Amino acid sequence: MGNKTGIIPKNGHRIHGRSSETFLDAREIINSLDLKGDEVFMDAGCGDGHAAIEALDILDDNALVYGVDIYEPSIEDLKKYKNENNIENLIPLVGDLTQHVDVADSSIDVILMINVFHGFKGIQKLDEVVEELKRMIKPDGKIAIMDYKKQEAKHGPSITVRSSAEELENLFKNHGLKLLSLDNDTGEDIEEGKSHFLIIFTK
Repeated sequence: MGNKTGIIPKNGHRIHGRSSETFLDAREIINSLDLKGDEVFMDAGCGDGHAAIEALDILDDNALVYGVDIYEPSIEDLKKYKNENNIENLIPLVGDLTQHVDVADSSIDVILMINVFHGFKGIQKLDEVVEELKRMIKPDGKIAIMDYKKQEAKHGPSITVRSSAEELENLFKNHGLKLLSLDNDTGEDIEEGKSHFLIIFTK
């Protein structure tokens, strides 16, 4: 699969030198999603699977956690972690979110994307990815997106690929999805204020 989409650099997520886990608290993000504990959960664009592993720790033993990424070496690393720790309810999966991920329709309770969504704007695949997210979630499921605010900042992607929360709300509305909640001040403390927003949609 390699680097055909342009989202993932050739040597994976590590090229930027600063993984999200160094400045975003995945546990805090997952805890803010108001989960019951037995969900089918997906860390979409999971990279090294940091958020998926946090979800396994937070959720009950009967929950199911998918880690999905287009970058095969990341998924191989997550498979190795699964096998070494004998985790039956973790499913590492290579998948392209702009095309088709190998999970059934309406089968996921919660999809979380941390610092991933702007990549789809960069390759002009926003409508495709929203349709695939919509296909996968259950009728009352949640799509939670944490991404960089649309502002000039020292760290993170170019402002040209950043979206505002309002732009995402309009995009998801065009696909028949409803805004459930918005936290417009989260993430890292930077000169401009807070670095991120967390927006949640449902069918």
